[in-house]
Amino acid sequence: MGKKVHTAAVVVAAGKGKRFGTGYPKQFADLCGKPVLWRTLAVFERCARVDDIVVVLPPDDFKQHATLVRSWQFARISRYVKGGAARHFSVWNGLLSVAPETEIILVHDGVRPFVTEQLIDAVIDGAVRYGACIPGVMPKDTIKSVNGHFVRNTPDRKSLILTQTPQGFQKDILISAYEKAEEQGRFSTDDASLVEHSGNDVFVVSGDYGNIKITSPEDLLLAATLLKPKSL
Repeated sequence: MGKKVHTAAVVVAAGKGKRFGTGYPKQFADLCGKPVLWRTLAVFERCARVDDIVVVLPPDDFKQHATLVRSWQFARISRYVKGGAARHFSVWNGLLSVAPETEIILVHDGVRPFVTEQLIDAVIDGAVRYGACIPGVMPKDTIKSVNGHFVRNTPDRKSLILTQTPQGFQKDILISAYEKAEEQGRFSTDDASLVEHSGNDVFVVSGDYGNIKITSPEDLLLAATLLKPKSL
């Protein structure tokens, strides 16, 4: 275990779930008896190196969602925050709500319930040492760059990764990157991209192929399959 620093996890769960097809946000979908978001938060609750959790929830019916999450009684949750019109603004709202003493900020998708404490620890260590750290896995399939229906080139898979969350940053680096992005009118669904544009290097640690993001009903079925062999 690395150096102990005050670490806040901003768990982004503000999506409306329009593409999920259920009529309610996917982060509240049932996954083997527990909501997806519950399972995600439970991992951060168990992680000794996470000091507090900021949960970013859908702005619509915010009080209802906050009441539900509060009923789960996770002790490390310090704040419930309204999301914005897009992920970028939801993350920003979360960043503005972390405790003043925070040194490291983790940004995690609320619909990645298979994150592990080991991965969280690795990202924290990378952020402490390098300022910014993300987990990634190498693509298993060949990647093609296309223009319309025609292939333009085939990048070498050895130089590519599929990024995951949590992404970890020293607080000042991440907040500065967001401030610069606002000044320049740039917005992104990937926090590390903003840090890269601000001139900071981003360190990569090995991610986990099981750390899937649930964005469709098919993903939920896969998640249930992955979870069933494990203790609930």
